[in-house]
Amino acid sequence: MKTVLINCSPKKRFCASAYFAFLQRLFVGGKKVTEKLRSPADHTRILEQLKDAQAVVLCLPLYVDGLPSHVLRFLVDMERFCKENDLRLSLYCVANNGFIEGKQNEPLMQSLEHFCRRAGLIWGGGVGIGGGVMLNVTRILFIVNIALLLLNTVLSVINTGNFFPKGAWISFGENAALLLYFNLGVLYYLARMGRFIRKGGFSGKKYTRILIPSFVFILFADVFFIIISLFEGGLFRGWLAKKDYEA
Repeated sequence: MKTVLINCSPKKRFCASAYFAFLQRLFVGGKKVTEKLRSPADHTRILEQLKDAQAVVLCLPLYVDGLPSHVLRFLVDMERFCKENDLRLSLYCVANNGFIEGKQNEPLMQSLEHFCRRAGLIWGGGVGIGGGVMLNVTRILFIVNIALLLLNTVLSVINTGNFFPKGAWISFGENAALLLYFNLGVLYYLARMGRFIRKGGFSGKKYTRILIPSFVFILFADVFFIIISLFEGGLFRGWLAKKDYEA
């Protein structure tokens, strides 16, 4: 069995869709191919991978309660390609958004279900994930924790000759357990859908989120987006800029 996982995020790096594609890949058996969809230049390469595939998993962000425009263009070509080559693929999706509730991905799921009916494909269902951006940050924090553990180990070896500093390992374990807890809902539903992908069955539409209280999520999200806005050009970018009005 061959499964093609497509990272549909237009971002070049550190995108949540790539993170979820990586996680979903862990739970899919057989031959696995991961592709990146960012522009029409990627269409031919990806479509050729579909010829001998049994399942396709679209990993994508929610844009304005729907599919990103570059994904819509790809689906047009995919419909034509599948009909011309008489392909009956099973289509699954892993959709994520920046809101707290995974249920926000419902319109996107419905669009893909209707696409499958039109293209003659098998709708396999999907997982809708809330707090996708924050979950993506957890993997970065995990890497940072590993780096800190290595640094503390090196310092411990230099200062005391101890290769296993107890305090550093305890701190790493606590932080890793907390980050794992945040991802538990996602891991459960991706593992569940992976089982259906392997069997070629219908997994249904399931929704999950980062496992933190909503009021905590909103607080951290506000701080995060303020910081991002400052790095991207200023908190009030454009508000005070001189406007050109037509006569």
